[in-house]
Amino acid sequence: MITGQDLVKWQLAVAAGEPLPLAQEQLAIHGHALEARIYAENPAKKFLPSSGTLRRLRAPVACEFRVAAGYLRVDSGVREGDTISPHYDPMIAKLIAWGETRVVALARLRAALAEYEIVGVSSNVEFLGRIAASKAFAGADLDTGLIEHSRAELFPVDAGATDEDLAAAALAELFAEQDHATAQARASGDPHSPWHIADGWRLNLGSHHTFVFAEGEKEHRVEVHFGDTGLRLSLDGRDQSLAGAREGDGLRVTLGTKTFRARAFRDRAQWHLFRDGLHHVLALRDPAAVEGEEADGGSLAAPMPGKVIQVLVQAGAKVARGAPLLVLEAMKMEHTISAPRAGVVKKILYAAGEQVAEGAELLVLEDA
Repeated sequence: MITGQDLVKWQLAVAAGEPLPLAQEQLAIHGHALEARIYAENPAKKFLPSSGTLRRLRAPVACEFRVAAGYLRVDSGVREGDTISPHYDPMIAKLIAWGETRVVALARLRAALAEYEIVGVSSNVEFLGRIAASKAFAGADLDTGLIEHSRAELFPVDAGATDEDLAAAALAELFAEQDHATAQARASGDPHSPWHIADGWRLNLGSHHTFVFAEGEKEHRVEVHFGDTGLRLSLDGRDQSLAGAREGDGLRVTLGTKTFRARAFRDRAQWHLFRDGLHHVLALRDPAAVEGEEADGGSLAAPMPGKVIQVLVQAGAKVARGAPLLVLEAMKMEHTISAPRAGVVKKILYAAGEQVAEGAELLVLEDA
């Protein structure tokens, strides 16, 4: 990016016995380039590698003029639909941005990172964006302790989905329902039947749609009201006007007086919202579903496929919260599985040397 030369091509030529194409004095360096390595890993969990199928992979090269202009490059060995396995390095891509100055290169890198969309595995894209935006990195104040002394800036407390995210998710779900209704109408014997209209109309009731989006343990109840003057969004007792339209594979949303763009991707019952370089996952729940279903919170699951290399406790042992229970090896790293709370080890489901799948229950912990 800074020499205009393909150094990998040079390596292959030299390996084939050919001479170097240019001498040192014929080379010149122009501008600055920065590289961000996109990995399938979870920075919030000590950079634990992640494996799974890339159900969505959108790189910022959608804007081809950047590539043609020579200031953005994406080197990748995977495509959407490929699997990131536990048997190889979990790198997804190298994103390289060039600029006349380091400031310009860094701005382009941040903008490109904000456009990445990855669903199916955890990724470090948001973390890289925070690195690129950090004061120390912007000032080139770099050393091996960067992450530790910038921890507060690089690992902020997640405030969760905003009103804008919930509005975008609700609109995305409405558009998806309209598409489904249109497809059903076309496949039916009466495509013009009013029963195929998905506009929220209800007989003798206020015209509205209710969505329940779950984000971890937190639930958001969102109501979209249909009126003569347009849509209104009701959220936690707050009522705002809502409008939106599809732009390519994204959304243009107006909530109250604020207009913004977002990208939404539905993966089964989950909506993945990408906005301003942030990624929020909202699980769509049936608002009529029975609440209070009992969940089994006594088991521990493997965070990734791997091999159990050591079991540190025995069945019947009393353990404190945070006590190490077993060690799992995956992607050339060892991961200690610890007790999420105090209790008694009721059952050990795998022995040392056994392979486990991601999500497999490793042992069962019950209250003391």
